[in-house]
Amino acid sequence: MALLMTAAFLLIGSNLEAQFQNGNQSVLLNLPLLSQQARVSQRIGITDITITYHRPLVNGRKIWGTVVPFGQVWRAGADENTVIEFTNAVSIEGKELPKGTYGLHMIPGENQWTIIFSKNSTSWGSFTYNPAEDALRVTVKPQADEFHEALMYEFDDLKADSATINLRWEKIRVPFRVAVNVNEIVEHSLPNQLRGYAQYTWEGYDDAATWLLEFKGNLDQALKYADLSIQNEERYDNLMTKSRILEAQGKKQEAAAVRERALQKATVLQMHFYARQLQQQGKQEEAFAVYRENAKKNPTEWVVHTGLARVYSAQHDFPAAAREMRLAVAGAPEAQKAYLEGLAKRLDAKDDINK
Repeated sequence: MALLMTAAFLLIGSNLEAQFQNGNQSVLLNLPLLSQQARVSQRIGITDITITYHRPLVNGRKIWGTVVPFGQVWRAGADENTVIEFTNAVSIEGKELPKGTYGLHMIPGENQWTIIFSKNSTSWGSFTYNPAEDALRVTVKPQADEFHEALMYEFDDLKADSATINLRWEKIRVPFRVAVNVNEIVEHSLPNQLRGYAQYTWEGYDDAATWLLEFKGNLDQALKYADLSIQNEERYDNLMTKSRILEAQGKKQEAAAVRERALQKATVLQMHFYARQLQQQGKQEEAFAVYRENAKKNPTEWVVHTGLARVYSAQHDFPAAAREMRLAVAGAPEAQKAYLEGLAKRLDAKDDINK
């Protein structure tokens, strides 16, 4: 009974070719299938979407309306069920679908297709498809496409929170949009992520706090994470994170006090880069104060001279600025010298390097 299923059962219609010349395929042995298996995945945020399917070939036949009849449920591929898995809840064409693994079926039409997500993902093809097992149905419009000999699925038009899945075969493209509530999913995942090794590190809690801050999550929870990070190990990084959270909460005095603690722990490079961030935010005087403080704490470091050069440049004291920049060039790593020499030339030409 090694050859139990005929091509008509395995695929769709009697026109599809099978493994053997007599039209049969083996269901007991691991032998090549005519419609080879494929798998395509895409991550959106932290949600993985995976489609597992078999790829029938056009092989010179008329596909739509003949090999694949209009108005009938189709397995959206060949052989076994086409299966789609979502590791978190998603929305399909604006309709909610819980996380899980689904059998993917379609009902083709000349002007409209129905995409079906079935709770049954383990059947063979669509032969035992039962609409009572539907988790979701959506309707979409087929589009003309360039010719594709083998059926394929692709993720296109990728955004931070969505993508379009396209079925492509022959000269038809069938798109359906998948969207993910990335911020909500990440926020809900953080407590579980912080139950592992990350809970014993300052970085894990600091990353969680930073994410909630930057993506407008729960600031109260972000502050708790920042405090837990500091409890594990107090560092410039997590103190600055806490300061930024307090600032976002409108607690300016508390934020300033924590920021001062952070700067006391900062390395020379951390202070320099913080000053550069202030400049990029348009806070020039605050930045120059940090450059000066860095020079007091670390007077011999090459990067300090670049900060002082920016201070003098802003005052239009270009000879002093150029002198500081050349001291920076003399002590800088080789990879930085060309960039700094370019700044020195600008200062020689009385060109403010802060602009």
